Amino acid sequence: MIHRILLPLLLLNSVSFAGNWPEWRGPSAQGQANASGLPETWSETSNIAWKTPLPGRGHSTPVMWGDHIWLTTAIEKTATSEEAKRRLESNTGDQPLVVLSSVSLRAVCVDRNSGKILHDIELLNVKDPQWAHQLNSYASPTPVLEEGRLYAHFGSFGTVALDTKTQKVLWKNEELNVMHENGPGSTAVLHGDRLISHFDGSDQQFIAGFDKNTGKLAWKTSRSGDMDPRPQQKKAYGTPLIVTINGQPQVVSSAANNIYGYDPQTGQELWKIHYGELGFSMSTVPVADDQQIYFSTAFGKSAVIALKHAGVKTPEVAWRNNKNAPKMCSPVLHNDLLFYVDDGGIVSCVDVKTGEAFYRERIGGKFSASPILADGKLYFSSREGVVTVIAASKQFKILSQNTLDGSLMASPIADGSALFLRTDKALYKIGK
Repeated sequence: MIHRILLPLLLLNSVSFAGNWPEWRGPSAQGQANASGLPETWSETSNIAWKTPLPGRGHSTPVMWGDHIWLTTAIEKTATSEEAKRRLESNTGDQPLVVLSSVSLRAVCVDRNSGKILHDIELLNVKDPQWAHQLNSYASPTPVLEEGRLYAHFGSFGTVALDTKTQKVLWKNEELNVMHENGPGSTAVLHGDRLISHFDGSDQQFIAGFDKNTGKLAWKTSRSGDMDPRPQQKKAYGTPLIVTINGQPQVVSSAANNIYGYDPQTGQELWKIHYGELGFSMSTVPVADDQQIYFSTAFGKSAVIALKHAGVKTPEVAWRNNKNAPKMCSPVLHNDLLFYVDDGGIVSCVDVKTGEAFYRERIGGKFSASPILADGKLYFSSREGVVTVIAASKQFKILSQNTLDGSLMASPIADGSALFLRTDKALYKIGK
């Protein structure tokens, strides 16, 4: 199983292995990297160890186990204009969309040292897939790694387990379907023998746990509580976080209008809290320390909310901050400070105890990728291909801004003294 701990907390799943980045937000599950000596400046012509062009299109963050970096991608076949017009007759939204006649969903393995592509494996081939937002991709959820296995989740298109040593597909599960409207976005998480993921569509909303050994559905729990009656305001693209609350590991799960706690083994709902205002379409994951949980309500009446979980029977709202809440980018915790960037490039640093801001500063650009913390610095990746490095402190200080050729939709990963960045064109190793 994946071994991780939400550093520096007493929270969770186990212990992290140095040299591995097993899931979207790293060994801590919260965007914190055990890395030092990372380059502070780079460009297409400096501090690049290697650059590997990638096949297809995908926004999933790379994951790493030992010397192997894995990511997912989609080889797309665009629908004809007549076919797209026919299929979009049932569309109730107003967003710019991509319509395909088929898509090949694949796992790609890259050698960490050389950048050579070692494997390119088709996991699923989907005919007439649901449309997706032009800003999204068909391979946006990040895969999950453990020793010898990769779990790739593609929302309603299916979930697949791959043997990373033999490159053989071990199982597929294609039985769970919702209307994503804008394509898949929720990343699965692994806890014990459960692979857990959100399915929050416009038509139905639930969370599910798969048996990681067989791929069979272990449990499925419908979202409870009041929701907006409009279908487009019921959907969400969030990712769960495992947090120990009152000595019990719980799935903390933000969805449209409510955040929930579930038993990871059975899927039993343990608690829920309504946001108090409309919140939907989040593509973030919460973060937590030993006192509180922090998350964004995303679109609607956007807010960052802190839930106190220490010393109470069930979590309760500690504070709410309605300024510059992120809709797509997850926050980062460091030394009792919470950092986050909104979609328009305003970085906030707030006190975790009160929610009061130490600063709100614009760094420029538009943002979809979640930042990471490494070696006392924060790395923010923009859709314009710029990574802004700032000091992880109460005082706002830009250390550098570095531009690559391409858009950055995937989050950075870091290990040792190297930073790995996936653009829409290539995978880079920054450093030696």
